[in-house]
Amino acid sequence: MLNVGVIGIGMMGSTHLDAYAKTRGVRVAAVADLIEDRREGRTVVAGNVKGQSQGGRDFSAFRKYAEGMDLIADPGLDIVDICLPTPLHARYARAALAAGKHVMTEKPFARTAREADQLVQAAARSRKLLMCAMCMRFWPAWAWLKEAIDRRTYGRVLAAQFRRVASHPGAAFYRDGKACGGAILDLHIHDTDFVHYCFGKPAAVYSRGYTSCTGAIDHLLTHYVYDRGPLVTAEGGWSMAPGFGFQMQYTVNFERATAVFDLAAAEPLRLVRGGTSRPVKVKAGMGYQHEIVYFVTCVRTGARLRAVEPASAALSVRIVEAEEKSIRTGRPVAV
Repeated sequence: MLNVGVIGIGMMGSTHLDAYAKTRGVRVAAVADLIEDRREGRTVVAGNVKGQSQGGRDFSAFRKYAEGMDLIADPGLDIVDICLPTPLHARYARAALAAGKHVMTEKPFARTAREADQLVQAAARSRKLLMCAMCMRFWPAWAWLKEAIDRRTYGRVLAAQFRRVASHPGAAFYRDGKACGGAILDLHIHDTDFVHYCFGKPAAVYSRGYTSCTGAIDHLLTHYVYDRGPLVTAEGGWSMAPGFGFQMQYTVNFERATAVFDLAAAEPLRLVRGGTSRPVKVKAGMGYQHEIVYFVTCVRTGARLRAVEPASAALSVRIVEAEEKSIRTGRPVAV
């Protein structure tokens, strides 16, 4: 049985607790949070996707720490799961690796591409695994899409559009663009990550966007330039009016079919082919659960983290920084 400690019991920390409770071969042994009510399990921060951050966990058996570094020093832990604010990801991940722990860290991999590259180097020096929780790579309808692209089940991809837009999450952290990086880094990075996961590193990005509430980029549209590849765009942001909610969608046009996903639809994933539109059934669950099962399995078996290697997670941060530069300059930016 692997023992895990979770640092940061906010929305994502609570979501990870839910996932570990459903995963065989691992148990949460310790939690850390500066806020006592959170580390005692008296409060739960709600998620923005139905079924996320359900709470209801029994915290009585957990060892509890206020400071995450004290949890990292706990000799009884095999895995440290970092769900802290973005600027702390790199520091705590490096410390956990140095302490001989396997590490799962929430996205983004780091606040800056430079810090992300330092994490890649730390992982290379360590004998332990380091994985960034890029959950869209594991989301069932996205995993289905990745497989269809790789296998060319419906021919080559001609065009792909991704869209993830929402109202602002509201918490003080998410109003500080210097800390959270704005929607471009906190929310849109999921689509940037999935784009290069499917199609490889783009030659350049051309982005347009604006600031609304953080001082950073809060809404944008990016064209990922592939010299011989498909036409790929992604829109992301959290500047919609209060009450708008959360939308997550994609439309991918293959040579012989068109795949359409809408999280809010009664049948979220549909395939249009040969004059008909039919629903596509995918495995149950959300990406959070599947990514943690994958990580725990790799730790237990010693397998390589092929689905999300550190260098790949770092590349996502670097591409986002190129998108931001494109918005600031009004020009395409090479990656």
